[in-house]
Amino acid sequence: MEGLSVAKVKLTITESKCRCGYFKKGQEFIVEDLCPPLCHELWNNIYPSVYALQNGASLDYGEGRAKVFDARCPDEGRVCIHGEVID
Repeated sequence: MEGLSVAKVKLTITESKCRCGYFKKGQEFIVEDLCPPLCHELWNNIYPSVYALQNGASLDYGEGRAKVFDARCPDEGRVCIHGEVID
């Protein structure tokens, strides 16, 4: 599988009321082949969408499909995150 590459996915914190104070609105993370420094709960919640985007999928988004997603932390939605494929 030489030459096989995955898309980069940019994650942006769009809202944060994080109990640990770790996440701040506007923080960005680029996902290539390794997990970014996110808490396990948030990462486990968004990983399926990140993986799908890295491998060429488009996801349900609004009235259509796009290479983006929005998600909330499973801890009462205290952190909101936006993911999108970048070049």
